[in-house]
Amino acid sequence: MSVQFAVSDRVARVTLDRPDRMNAVDAATEAALEAIWREIEARDDISCVVLTGSGAKAFCAGADMKGVNKSGVDYWVEDRPNGFGGLSFRRSLDVPVIARVNGFALGGGFEMVLGCDIVIAASNARFGLPEARVGRMPLDGGMVLLQRKIPHNRAMAVLMTGRQFSAAEMYEFGIVNEVVEPEQLDEAVERWVSDIVACAPLSLKAIKHTVNRTGHLSPAEAQALRTKPLVRALQSEDAQEGVAAFIEKRKPVWKGR
Repeated sequence: MSVQFAVSDRVARVTLDRPDRMNAVDAATEAALEAIWREIEARDDISCVVLTGSGAKAFCAGADMKGVNKSGVDYWVEDRPNGFGGLSFRRSLDVPVIARVNGFALGGGFEMVLGCDIVIAASNARFGLPEARVGRMPLDGGMVLLQRKIPHNRAMAVLMTGRQFSAAEMYEFGIVNEVVEPEQLDEAVERWVSDIVACAPLSLKAIKHTVNRTGHLSPAEAQALRTKPLVRALQSEDAQEGVAAFIEKRKPVWKGR
């Protein structure tokens, strides 16, 4: 399998497993990722996703172009409504996703990072959108997502040079949440995972559902929405349990209902 997928204790682990290709994504990997995201969307026992690449060298080096003879136009016209890896544009995945960036995140790999909610990077990780250097463009998120996440001049520095940027630079840009030494990466990721799964599952889904679907609205318009996930969370047993646990000074026991 080109992608490893496992769920335990409300945490899904998605690992690109093509270390010999720097975890680059080919057609089979793209299909596997899309199937995984759909499964996560359909399940109620997942509160957090950790996305990473196998090995110590790369998170994901982007699209695997080996043996592919597609032109840039051919690639562009293909239907990929959810963006690279089925993630960079995805707005139906109402579960927080952590990117565990263990090495190179280039091209589509960086676009997948842009589709995540929290980014934890090893100090030796490298980020970049090198497409312009080979006569292509970052079509699956890079051009349209990056300039919405960080200041214009910083986004253009990434897009218009094809340079690789360090984890520390991406932290300064606001793309990376935390930078740690490689040997501390798992510990740091687990700290974030623990904080997320300590929250009520339905609250997490309602929050991300709202964030995913209201960016184009004014604050007042977004506030006025009465979405099903929001109503479900507010009327849930967990909403009552959270208040009771706070009053009783104990940890809440979430049931996801």
